[in-house]
Amino acid sequence: MYNHYSVIIVGGGQAGLSMSYCLKERGIDHIVFEKNRIGHSWRDRRWDSFCLVTPNWQCQLPGYHYNGSDPNGFMQKDEIVKYIEEYAASFSPPIKEGVEVLKVTKNDALNVFEINTTIGDFTADQVVIAVGGYHNPKLPRIAERFPANIMQLHSSQYQNPESLPDGAVLVVGTGQSGCQIAEDLHLAGKQVHLCVGSAPRSPRRYRGKDVVDWLAQMGYYDLAIDEHPQKEKVRAKANHYVTGRDGGREINLRQFAIEGMQLHGRLKAIHQDKLEFFDDLVQNLDNADAVAESIKKTIDGFIDKNQIAAPIDPPYQPVWQPQESILAIDFVKANISVVIWCTGYHTDFSWIEIPVFDGKGYPGHKRGVTDVSGFYFLGLPWLYTWGSGRFSGIARDANYLADCMISKKKASSSSAWSIVNEFLIGS
Repeated sequence: MYNHYSVIIVGGGQAGLSMSYCLKERGIDHIVFEKNRIGHSWRDRRWDSFCLVTPNWQCQLPGYHYNGSDPNGFMQKDEIVKYIEEYAASFSPPIKEGVEVLKVTKNDALNVFEINTTIGDFTADQVVIAVGGYHNPKLPRIAERFPANIMQLHSSQYQNPESLPDGAVLVVGTGQSGCQIAEDLHLAGKQVHLCVGSAPRSPRRYRGKDVVDWLAQMGYYDLAIDEHPQKEKVRAKANHYVTGRDGGREINLRQFAIEGMQLHGRLKAIHQDKLEFFDDLVQNLDNADAVAESIKKTIDGFIDKNQIAAPIDPPYQPVWQPQESILAIDFVKANISVVIWCTGYHTDFSWIEIPVFDGKGYPGHKRGVTDVSGFYFLGLPWLYTWGSGRFSGIARDANYLADCMISKKKASSSSAWSIVNEFLIGS
């Protein structure tokens, strides 16, 4: 026995809730299935000191913009969860928490989608997949080479420095998570060994404003992926590392080195008790600085072109340079007791049996609209703009998909009426 809805939304995070708001506003019957509970990823897959890297004013979920007392601040983990929970409470979405979707298929004969869940089977005229793109923690096979007495965690499992055993910590990866976790440990007095990768960094403030303010004013968050110089390749780019901690600041790995953090190149190999690193530390630090400086130059150009009065910041000077390349260390002698893998996630859409994916398992779509009529994605990074995977751009994407659904529903109704009309005339 199937329960039928006009639209079924899979995923009850900020994307799924935003979609529900837009559909409810348009009077479209729907249901939302959430595998865990509202706010799960923020509550259970982030460390204790986690905070947003974009200012609070960019939290612009449809019908629920941030209205707190600190628009230029950065919400911490518990505040983010509260924001999402209060958003849901503000319009009471038809959400079923604790329900896992096991399979999604298309019944071409009946022209409906079939959704198998842990509470039964459902059908829908249209389906929105709003589960994001960060599903299964990515752990490299090299992790198997560490002995059993070394604790190993993925960034999604890290909570705080106090939860770790005594000893030094090896952090692998310098995307946003890697750099922020390394800082968290460093500030707590832990000896940190950081494998520095190729992720770029961003300045926090420049010429009197938060860089996000400048980028927003310059239209970067409204730039469509089709207009981006790198087109779809930008989806695979690492995010710039920066932090909103303590009111927001840059993450300066060179300064951490002065204060005692041990910086290395990317992890190359593990042989018995020895860690080997690539000889790319200098290159990776310099490249990250170059990206930060290019952002500043772009802002300079915007200021000059629009004749904006803005203070001048002193030129950047690196505070530390590696004196020699340390390409190997003994992790036993270094007293490393924990490894934290900040190596990202794999996507897993294996439960979706709809032919919309490319050779890498990424869904083919145009602004979230796939080639299979009535089947959509929402909340993916760079779904349409830079803000698509953030609080700032979901409203635009959700409203666009809702309008697409209205158009499809009208077209289907018109088609159905034409068939009935032809039958009546023919009779």
